[in-house]
Amino acid sequence: MKDGSASLNDSAQRIVDGMIGDAERLRINVSKGPSGETLIDTGAKAQGGIEAGLRMAEASMGGLGTISAGLDRSLKKWPLTVEVRSSQPAIACLASQYAGWNLSSGKYFAMGSGPARALARVEPLFEKLGYRDAASSAVLVLETAEPPPDAVVQKVAHATGLAADRLTFLYAPTQSLAATVQIVSRVLEVALHKANDLRFPLENIVDGIGASPIPAPHPDFLTAMGRTNDAIIYGGLVQLFVKGTAKDARELAEKLPSLASRDFGEPFARIFERFKGDFYAIDPLLFSPAEVIVTAIETGDTYRAGGRDEMMLERSLG
Repeated sequence: MKDGSASLNDSAQRIVDGMIGDAERLRINVSKGPSGETLIDTGAKAQGGIEAGLRMAEASMGGLGTISAGLDRSLKKWPLTVEVRSSQPAIACLASQYAGWNLSSGKYFAMGSGPARALARVEPLFEKLGYRDAASSAVLVLETAEPPPDAVVQKVAHATGLAADRLTFLYAPTQSLAATVQIVSRVLEVALHKANDLRFPLENIVDGIGASPIPAPHPDFLTAMGRTNDAIIYGGLVQLFVKGTAKDARELAEKLPSLASRDFGEPFARIFERFKGDFYAIDPLLFSPAEVIVTAIETGDTYRAGGRDEMMLERSLG
């Protein structure tokens, strides 16, 4: 851990413990896997809901994010909105929330997000972040309809250096309400990830807040995935507070919005089909909020770029 930083996994474990205590109210199912791991179904066979999704998103940020849902009257058709903020955005978003850990095994596929990543540190991203967690338990979030098979559990146990009975897996399929909320709660994270791709110094991003409409879930996987991506790409709003010169802040604001991508302008589901389901063929610069505000805290200057595209939201969100 960096000096003065609380453990991401310890903070997430407190959120998980609260979810277990509130399981009936949250409409989630808690069970133990064959190796003693804790499994929390927030939207597969369990009903789940908005609150379960918010708690899952908070756990995925290692407790370093504040997440809430509300109604934005300016969005007449999609007023339900998620708001995410963090005063340690690089650690909360990139060391924890980012879905960067491939946990495939046989026919099972899932990308892991959450603070267990900061214990395993198997991704090259951690070399740049310089963050290392230390904890006696670990929490991982999976966007999937099935609990992880034992091979995945053992892979996570080996990488984190923890026994399987010290691991908690929260999971829900993309088509569920809880997962929909959890996914669009990455609106701030995608801005941090793109800032990193643009080689903006992450240590200069000192605070951040983001908001995105929460689309209706859909039973079709491709449609559901398209809606959650489009909610951010065409409807997300992020404000970052940064150190450095006004020029640097202005350039970041100009480059961050999704409209800077070559693939901007189509519903995400259609883009995904055009690239035959290959995420890595899609321009990575597309994964960013529609509108960005960057404030240079040392000069007092604020720059804005991009904008909400209601026509594209109409096409995608239904």
